[in-house]
Amino acid sequence: MGMTYGQSFVNASILSSTDLHVLEKHEGKEEQIKRISSHAIETDPGEFIRDMDLIILSVKPQDFQELAAAIRPYLRPDHLILSIMAGIKVSGIERQLGIKKIVRAMPNLPAQVGLGMTVFTTSMEVSRLEIFTVQNLLNTTGKTLYVENEDLLDSATAISGSGPAYVFYFMESMMQTARDMGFSDAEAQLLVKQTFLGSINLLNKNNLSCSEWITKVSSKGGTTEAAIKQFGLVDLEKGIKTGLVAAETRAQELSEG
Repeated sequence: MGMTYGQSFVNASILSSTDLHVLEKHEGKEEQIKRISSHAIETDPGEFIRDMDLIILSVKPQDFQELAAAIRPYLRPDHLILSIMAGIKVSGIERQLGIKKIVRAMPNLPAQVGLGMTVFTTSMEVSRLEIFTVQNLLNTTGKTLYVENEDLLDSATAISGSGPAYVFYFMESMMQTARDMGFSDAEAQLLVKQTFLGSINLLNKNNLSCSEWITKVSSKGGTTEAAIKQFGLVDLEKGIKTGLVAAETRAQELSEG
């Protein structure tokens, strides 16, 4: 996700490749990094960190403690930190880095194609101008939502962070049913992909709610009504809600360590 952010910043011309330094200890990403940074790949923390205005933390949560110890000697008190790590709260980042200005963001996978949804929060020390600056950067990957209550990031993880997987799950179920009905794999994919794409565009380009669109598609005694009734019989809505709450609970557990 860190590479996605860097590429988005450069593509949007908010930053140039000369503005970005990449600290990467794993081999095999040289070609990707060359596309976003004109500087040599940094494999160890160093003095270059002091000159940075914004530091983006994009590592697995279990690797953060080691990273924090390595970069802390090079941090300035006025550094602005943007974390896109899952499960590590603002207070934990402050404690490990000794820095007060923290932005914590929860992006999702569609950020890779510029259609992401990122929810973010900040520590009290982050100024309005800095919030605006960071939001402009995050907006290069899609849409953003700022929340003051950090606990809502766990909720966002359950809704938008994990959300693409739910969409793919439902799509795959529809595709498999289409195959069972006699369509080829390619035909099943076309039917479902275009249906989702068209439905999202209808929702985005009109003021009708999802419920109103369901009513528009349905006719009394028709095929859509038959399907919706069956969804009600198996309590699909409750199942979806139960799954989302389970995801939120797990996110809370991970945040609590």
